[in-house]
Amino acid sequence: MIAALDVSLSLVGITLSEKRIQQIIRQFNMQPHPEGGYFSEEYRSDSELVSPVNQLARAAVTHIYFLLTQGQVSRWHKVLHDEIWNVYEGDPLRILTLSGKSITSRVIGELNTKHRSDFFEVIRGGDYQAAETTGQYTFLGCTVAPGFEFKDFSYIEDNKTKELVINLGEDYARFL
Repeated sequence: MIAALDVSLSLVGITLSEKRIQQIIRQFNMQPHPEGGYFSEEYRSDSELVSPVNQLARAAVTHIYFLLTQGQVSRWHKVLHDEIWNVYEGDPLRILTLSGKSITSRVIGELNTKHRSDFFEVIRGGDYQAAETTGQYTFLGCTVAPGFEFKDFSYIEDNKTKELVINLGEDYARFL
């Protein structure tokens, strides 16, 4: 029945994935994120603490829903504090991490007997990160502790780091 519905919707130019993407965006009142994709902040702790990184008051923890669709990327960026990405629905997520002078690439959101963390990835505060869906869409959550502030967010801006990303090959420059 679902296959027949998918074929019927495809004939009118709408796939189930496209319909689900629009449903997620509406349901969670998602907005375009500056790094790419869509987001909605779902939780910001009322409790505050002092960041061990910049000594400023921050919410103890924040959580957003995040959506990447085919062709979108989460551009290379970093936050000051640890961030946990959790895949909830859709296709697996390819997540890249630049730590020091090397990039690791990992796919989360699919069963894999090698890792216990098949559906989440931890990005250490201060490491650059980038991501993309491996299919039509990935609906996920991102939790930051101490809490996320756009003041603590930055893209790769210096030429030395940009050159490193480009020289490491693969398709990493596409995320700049």
